[in-house]
Amino acid sequence: MTEAWVYMLRCADGTLYTGWSSDVARRLARHQSGKGSRYTASRLPVELALVLPMEDRTAARREEARIKALDREAKLALIGAGAPLPA
Repeated sequence: MTEAWVYMLRCADGTLYTGWSSDVARRLARHQSGKGSRYTASRLPVELALVLPMEDRTAARREEARIKALDREAKLALIGAGAPLPA
């Protein structure tokens, strides 16, 4: 059973936001209500662009950090592929 997910949001201004959660639906609702993060609150509305299942919370945090380090082009390629980057 998947314990955590990494997700990417596409914000109204075209920027991308990456995070992780154990409950993506609840976390997305928080973002959409303006209470998910300061970054997304000022860029509403947001939409889910990618969700990746992770083995556990530690793996989710690692993948989140790895994705955040990518440039925009690589993030868009990841969204297009719908799969995690090879390690």
